[in-house]
Amino acid sequence: MKVPRDVSGTDLAETLCRRWRYTKVHQVGSHIILETAEPAHQRIAIPDHHPLRLGTLISILTVAQHKGVTRDALLASL
Repeated sequence: MKVPRDVSGTDLAETLCRRWRYTKVHQVGSHIILETAEPAHQRIAIPDHHPLRLGTLISILTVAQHKGVTRDALLASL
């Protein structure tokens, strides 16, 4: 599946919280900090930019695969 080029940081953070059980811990400047405890503790910093740069989005999706989901499943939920 192709990576969308118009995803904002806010939309990505909301999707990860709603669908993949991340919780918003806080926001430092323009970065949203998300955290999960399942299956192990992990934190992700997502820039609150619109749109996210392609490399940044791919990197965040790679880290989010820690939850045991495929990249295509994550992209489909956006």
